[in-house]
Amino acid sequence: MTDLTQTTLTAPSSVDMALVVGEADEILHQMEEAFDARITVRGNEVTLAGDAIEVQQLTALITDLFRTVEGGEVPDAASVRHAIELLRRAEFAPSALRDDVLLSYRGRAIRPKTAGQKHYVDAIRDHTVTFAIGPAGTGKTYLAMAMAVAALKRKEVGRIVLSRPIVEAGENLGFLPGTLFEKVDPYIRPLYDALYSMFDMEKAASLIEAGVIEIAPLAFMRGRTLNDAFIILDEAQNTTPEQMKMALTRLGDGSKIVVTGDVSQIDLPRGESGLVQVRSVLEGIDDIAFCDLNGKDVVRHSLVATIVAAYERAARKA
Repeated sequence: MTDLTQTTLTAPSSVDMALVVGEADEILHQMEEAFDARITVRGNEVTLAGDAIEVQQLTALITDLFRTVEGGEVPDAASVRHAIELLRRAEFAPSALRDDVLLSYRGRAIRPKTAGQKHYVDAIRDHTVTFAIGPAGTGKTYLAMAMAVAALKRKEVGRIVLSRPIVEAGENLGFLPGTLFEKVDPYIRPLYDALYSMFDMEKAASLIEAGVIEIAPLAFMRGRTLNDAFIILDEAQNTTPEQMKMALTRLGDGSKIVVTGDVSQIDLPRGESGLVQVRSVLEGIDDIAFCDLNGKDVVRHSLVATIVAAYERAARKA
C-alpha cells in the first residue's frame, strides 16, 4: 500500500509567493508535472499531499525556493528543473547548488547549476588532474576558470596558466598577416573573454602583464615545468596524443590541471585525438578524475540543450 502523507509549509513573511510559483504559475505547474503529489497554494501556505517520498522531496524543493526568494534571487523554470533533477538522482539537496558559490564578481555569484556541474567542481577540488568532457554550453571552461580565479584570490596558487591547441583551419598561420601573437589571438580570445567576465579588465591586464595570468597556445608549454599554478587546457579534443602527454607532464609542485573538451568537435586534420585516447591510458589512476557532462548540463539558451540532444540522438542512430 502506498504510504500517503500531508504537510503544510508556511513561507516567511518576507517571501513573495508570486516569485515562488513563477510567472503564470509556471514553476508550480512544473512541480505538479514532476511529482506524484497534490500541491495547494493559499496565501503564504503550501499544502502537499501524496506519496511520502514525493512529499519529502517537494518539501525540500519548496523550502529551498523560499530561501532563494528570501535571499533576493528570483527562481526560474531552468533552475527549478535542475533542482528537481538533483532530487531525483538523490545525490544532493537542492541547496547544494545555491550554496556552492565558486566566485563572486560585481554582486553576481558563479556557482554550478546542475548535478553534473556540481560533480565537476567537486572533482576539481578533490583531484590534481581533472578531465571535463562534454558538449558546448555545459560550463566546462567557465567553471574551471572560476575555480582558477578563486584559487588565485585565496593564494592557493601563485598563477593561472590558460592554454589551447591551435588547429589551423584552411590557412597556414605563416601566411596570415601580423605578428605571431596577432596570428594566434583569434584562437585564444575565448579564454580572454571568460577571464574578463570574472575580473576587472584593468586588473586582469595588469596580472597578465606581470605573468601572474598567462594565456598562450599549447605549443608554448613545451619544455616547461609549471609549479604553483592552476592550469587549464581548453579545447583539448584538438590535441594529438603526443601533445596531451606533453601538456600533462608540465605539471609541477603545488599545481592543478583541468583539461576540457568536446569529442564531437574534433578539428584535427588526421590522426587520433589526445582527449579520446587519454581515458584508456589514465582512467582509474588515483588523483585523476574524468567528468562526463551532457545535454542536461547545458546552461546556455534552452534551445542549445535541444540542439545537443538532437545531435546525440543522430549519433546513436549512425
